[in-house]
Amino acid sequence: MRNALALGTVLVAAALAATALAGRSHPAEPGSQLRALADVNFISVCKFSHRRSDDPIVYFGRPDRSHDHEFFGAASTNAYSTPAKLRASVTTCDRAADTAAYWAPTVLLNDQPVLPIEAWAWYRRNTVQPVHAFPAGLEIVAGNSRAMAPQSTRVVFWNCSGDEVSPSVAIPTCPDAGTNSLRVHVHFPNCWDGQRTDSADHKSHMAYSVAGRCPASHPVAVPALTLVIQYPIVGGPSVTLSAMNSQLTGHADFVNSWQQARLRRLVEYCLNALRTCGHAH
Repeated sequence: MRNALALGTVLVAAALAATALAGRSHPAEPGSQLRALADVNFISVCKFSHRRSDDPIVYFGRPDRSHDHEFFGAASTNAYSTPAKLRASVTTCDRAADTAAYWAPTVLLNDQPVLPIEAWAWYRRNTVQPVHAFPAGLEIVAGNSRAMAPQSTRVVFWNCSGDEVSPSVAIPTCPDAGTNSLRVHVHFPNCWDGQRTDSADHKSHMAYSVAGRCPASHPVAVPALTLVIQYPIVGGPSVTLSAMNSQLTGHADFVNSWQQARLRRLVEYCLNALRTCGHAH
């Protein structure tokens, strides 16, 4: 889906979404409409696959050029991965159709890599208008691997597994690694320009919605993907990321190599039908 979607289709879909949401929340103001979407989601739970100094988005075809990354989902991901190759891969996710590739910088404790517990890929709807499935082959980088200052918690934040209300720009110290292990959350943009599956900076073809609406420059609403990775450590000042050995460089990458028909079905059945689907059972 590399061609722009017809504007008329988008406008009709937006009208249908507003009607559906108005039926669930009164009055149908943007704030109440978004609150009605709070639990609309589907989730892939993905085990750790492997670690490599590869990045098939930023450094395609150049192995060992990147800082270390932890890979989840498509188990074959390497510097030469294309969406077609990833789609043919086995996956570490609990949804067999989720052969997408997810990766993030390696977490280091005293300069030693930490093996992640697992990653949760949350697919939500954060817009009043219905969402379209990601186009096949879409590539996105969220967050800044070269950040020299704290990033917005709208994009990246840390917390402990028992704390749902305290997002932190710095890596916190959790009270107990057994029950309150460290987590990083990376929020991907959820508005697409309708034309490109990638861009020179791997970001400008995408944008974040504001107050439940996509900007005119990026009119196509897509799922709001959040990648949450959990680590069996308490965090603290001795923890850094492989990107610049810093606590500030949180980011993640995503290639849409889902089995596309199944992704479209989940988007329609869960997100556009306003259902809480959760993870695979």
